[in-house]
Amino acid sequence: PVAVAALVALSFSGAIGLTFLMLGCALEYYGVYWPLFVLIFYFICPIPHFIAKRVSDDSDAASSACRELAYFFTTGIVVSAFGFPIILARVEAIKWGACGLVLAGNAVIFLTILGFFLVFGRGDDFSWEQW
Repeated sequence: PVAVAALVALSFSGAIGLTFLMLGCALEYYGVYWPLFVLIFYFICPIPHFIAKRVSDDSDAASSACRELAYFFTTGIVVSAFGFPIILARVEAIKWGACGLVLAGNAVIFLTILGFFLVFGRGDDFSWEQW
């Protein structure tokens, strides 16, 4: 029951984040779909974590260099996802209102991804691998 409630909450927050992203693109006043390239950052964000989890051994309770490198790459991806719409707005490819909506969507989506790993990444009774 707890896992199902967490999954429903995470899917709802993901839908809210994608709604902000779509509003930043599809509203008639904005009408430019360049911010959709942020989706690439959403997909590649968890990849360094998956690689580090696969490569590093679980016997090391302290932080490993591989895990730290994965955190570094993930941070770079997240910062790039926030910087991309700002650069698009700065060069006037999109309007600043669309930039604000995309940044709000980024915040919600990345908090959703973080919540997913906090809830399902522990490997306790339930894990994300069961889904």
